[in-house]
Amino acid sequence: MQRLIQLTCNPALPNFTLTKVLWVRENEPENWSRVRHLLLPKDYVRFRLTGERATDMADASGTLLLDVTRRRWSAEMLDAAALEENLLPAVYESPEVCAKVSAEGAATCGLAVGTPVVAGAGDQAAGAVGMGIVSPGTVSATIGTSGVVFATTDRPALDSRGRVHTFCHAIPGRWHVMGVTQAAGLSLRWFRDTFTINPSGTPESYDRLTAEAAKIPPGSDGLLWTPYLMGERTPHLDGSARGALVGITASHTRGHIVRAILEGVAFSLRDTFTLFNEMNVPVQSIRLGGGGARAPLWRQIQADVYGHSVEIVEAEEGAAYGAALLAAVGAGIWHSVDAACAAAVRVAARIDPHPAAVATLRGSYDAFRRVYPATRQILNPT
Repeated sequence: MQRLIQLTCNPALPNFTLTKVLWVRENEPENWSRVRHLLLPKDYVRFRLTGERATDMADASGTLLLDVTRRRWSAEMLDAAALEENLLPAVYESPEVCAKVSAEGAATCGLAVGTPVVAGAGDQAAGAVGMGIVSPGTVSATIGTSGVVFATTDRPALDSRGRVHTFCHAIPGRWHVMGVTQAAGLSLRWFRDTFTINPSGTPESYDRLTAEAAKIPPGSDGLLWTPYLMGERTPHLDGSARGALVGITASHTRGHIVRAILEGVAFSLRDTFTLFNEMNVPVQSIRLGGGGARAPLWRQIQADVYGHSVEIVEAEEGAAYGAALLAAVGAGIWHSVDAACAAAVRVAARIDPHPAAVATLRGSYDAFRRVYPATRQILNPT
């Protein structure tokens, strides 16, 4: 694994492109025999619009085929996988114009022939641009179905055990490191959809559930939740990890469980901040995104768990907003992504941690970190 991390800055995980390609080649040889090119989903859309096969450095970083340090396809990885480079698209920096809308594409979508198309970025890198996470020290914590803590770096910062991902950023000459919680917002949705269905067949509203949780003190009166409903990536790299609700008593209510879930997801994201500290990745400001940024209680829980003030930006649709900013840079409206973010990204609110809650949740986090090793030993004793 060490050589793989040296070449691509990442370990082999099932969700990366190369592992999927190898599975198809081994298990569906007839389908593989029909393959002529490999394109990521957004790049296939670009191909249909322009006729050009292209991708960006940030998205290409998740293929396990990019030399992330040198920002080019890795000849050694291609050789090891027995793949030809002509299967892959040309790779560009995110704000770089790489194609123009063709006559066929224009007829399909209504855009003008010749409209420039930039390389763009995947959801996390584009979302970071939309939130202004463009310079070292700026970090985002985004809670959607999954949860991501994302930090900009001016070097390809590596964790030798591959517990965080190191990718090229959407900004030329910069990289990012990110930790991923597989079931962040999914944890709350799973609980709601599984245990709160009313007689009419509809689940309880999130607002009602978080209102109940807001009545519960920090630490959930000793109740702990580990959000490993789909295995876990950061920091465990364990597809067999399982979620756990630990410490439940007859005095706990539904509000306790909901608050424990909100805190447990934040604890899981804090694991990434712990790794950032080990890797000397600076954390000066934290901006929240996704559903976890919309719920006031979850905002406050994150500030208290991280022990750090958190910010909310005006633009809620971070990835789409970031993609628009990248396109604007490519069109020459701004000369750089930094300039675009300085002009267009604004902080709408700041939430400070509550000192008493920080102290309580520090103890809860220490207990949270002991749950995974214990449950792993129970479920996988060998």
